Amino acid sequence: MELPSVEKTVVINNPQGLHMRPAELFTQMAQSFESEIKVIRESLCVDAKSIMHLMTLGARQGTKLTLQARGSDAEEALEAIAHLVASDFETNETLSQESSS
Repeated sequence: MELPSVEKTVVINNPQGLHMRPAELFTQMAQSFESEIKVIRESLCVDAKSIMHLMTLGARQGTKLTLQARGSDAEEALEAIAHLVASDFETNETLSQESSS
């Protein structure tokens, strides 16, 4: 039995776009889930668990990305990643590092 695919659209609001640090946070988040997760920009479709693949998207501020996931935790994965993108890639870890500086 094939698990259904779920999809969600996000917009990169970070002024620097999806540069190396946000891409690293994105892939770490994706890797924490079992589901297969893809990121689509126009005709490009890449593996969300690969930082090098994400960097090929050239996602600048304002870029719309479609997230697709298939697996047992697909909905949870997309919700978590969408929240990370919506927060401009601010995690509890990055917030605590900034406040201790």
